[in-house]
Amino acid sequence: MRAITIAFALLCCGAPLAVVEAASPTVIDLTHTFDTNTIYWPTEPGFDLKKLDDGYTERGYYYAANRYDAPEHGGTHIDAPHHFSKPGQTVEQIPLDRLVGEAVCVDVTTPCSVDPDYLVTIDDLKQWEKTNNASLAEKIVLLNTGYAEHWPDRQKYLGTAEMGPAAVAKLHFPGLDPAAASWLCSARRIKAVGIDTASIDNGPSRMFQSHVNLFEHQVPALENVASMKDLPATGFRVFALPMKIAGGSGAPCRVVAVLEE
Repeated sequence: MRAITIAFALLCCGAPLAVVEAASPTVIDLTHTFDTNTIYWPTEPGFDLKKLDDGYTERGYYYAANRYDAPEHGGTHIDAPHHFSKPGQTVEQIPLDRLVGEAVCVDVTTPCSVDPDYLVTIDDLKQWEKTNNASLAEKIVLLNTGYAEHWPDRQKYLGTAEMGPAAVAKLHFPGLDPAAASWLCSARRIKAVGIDTASIDNGPSRMFQSHVNLFEHQVPALENVASMKDLPATGFRVFALPMKIAGGSGAPCRVVAVLEE
């Protein structure tokens, strides 16, 4: 299993490989499909796929080609540090070793089921370390609020199905406490953080301080991560590979977890 994940990581980095060990690792897709149901911020138009060609040509072969239009931030995507930090890294500048590596899943579904605006605290994170006898240090940290199970119901997922600027004031979903964001960066030096909600800051946030605190340390955030219900607390690696957009503040991202065996 270790040989497989190392091979996968090397391939992602462009390293040549003569032989890759044959096996069938458990791979969990943590990415929502991009389509007309994909959830974007209430002020964004969403995902649009236009069919350009779809049929048999005069030469007899079938040919299909499409064009899509979408904001950077929506669906399963990455927030690059530049999103809330002028000197922060843009998408193509994020080192791959921040996006590939050992990961953990912090389950906060219970408090989030009670409080739709719940903020994951430092105490939550320390309790996870104590319970699992493991450290969050230098890991990709995924926060499982349980909200991925509401996708793509905008009312349940965002707290409102309304669209437009006025809808932003009606958003309700969990996020990461700004103090916990700073602690993850300074005390644990994590690689990246991910959450199964529309933002690493909770719905009512207006200053987006968790974004600011993470990005001043060049720690990217994965948002709208798909269901984590099959993830263990530890013992897996994450591969989060975004579209490599030059100058991008964010990008659609394919996120998968590979379980150790």
